[in-house]
Amino acid sequence: MLLILRVLRSGVLHGYAIAQRIHVLSAEVLHVEEGALYPALQRILLKGWATSEWGVSETGRKVRFYRLTPAGRKQLDAELSAYDRVHEAIQAVLRTA
Repeated sequence: MLLILRVLRSGVLHGYAIAQRIHVLSAEVLHVEEGALYPALQRILLKGWATSEWGVSETGRKVRFYRLTPAGRKQLDAELSAYDRVHEAIQAVLRTA
């Protein structure tokens, strides 16, 4: 969820573009599978963190475009804060164990 919300913060994207953006930005380390992406996007929509509308992709296909809502921006901030806390805790263990 965190990565999807973060990618959507930069603008409106369709599902495949979200997956590709995560893949490219992670230096091709992370692969987002459709079986994980679309259920996560559905949960994001149900929680009101994004809206969607149908449109046509750059390749001419009918796709659903997702846009972050103000509630989604707030959730992203909360998830980034939680991630930072966990990351710092893991780093502390790695430094001192």
